Amino acid sequence: MRKQIRPAILMIVVMTVLTGLAYPLAMTGIAQALFPAQANGSLIEKDGRVIGSALIGQNFASEKYFHPRPSAITGTDPNDPTKTVATPYDASNSGASNLAPTSQALIDRVKGDAAKLKAENPNQPIPVDLVTSSASGIDPDITPAGALFQVPRVARARGLTEDQLRTLVLRNIQTRFAGVLGEPRVNVLALNLALDALAAGK
Repeated sequence: MRKQIRPAILMIVVMTVLTGLAYPLAMTGIAQALFPAQANGSLIEKDGRVIGSALIGQNFASEKYFHPRPSAITGTDPNDPTKTVATPYDASNSGASNLAPTSQALIDRVKGDAAKLKAENPNQPIPVDLVTSSASGIDPDITPAGALFQVPRVARARGLTEDQLRTLVLRNIQTRFAGVLGEPRVNVLALNLALDALAAGK
């Protein structure tokens, strides 16, 4: 009996030390040494303080900023625990609406968003990412077309020319990784920070 128990206990201890302590510590050390920014959350700082992460979208609603994709995240209503309310871009509760394409609530929401966007820029087709939410609800990126579509609204609100803003968007397009993986995209937080800098220096 002891011959079977002793090796079993020893194996548990050894594997716990290797996989529960040594491996995680080694990976953490390597990540901190080679990719410190990514290992610490891809945080973005402004004026010495953290204002967000390049990996987590924020709910920009002002006309003076580029807007992200819609977020379908909901949370408990603080005034009534039996109800839920919209909590867009809540990273602690990320998720999708899981509404089917036939859902009337989804259809009404998309129609409403599309009508607002059409009023902003009636001469251009609406990019699909501006009316559809992502699976996480905290997608930090939009398509280049989604950013360029918003140029007229932001230009009017900021008193900048559309050419200035188109150039700004084009400068902030992130290309495919290694030219193959992913799609061209624009990080909304990074674009809005560049927009503030442009507006401040105009």
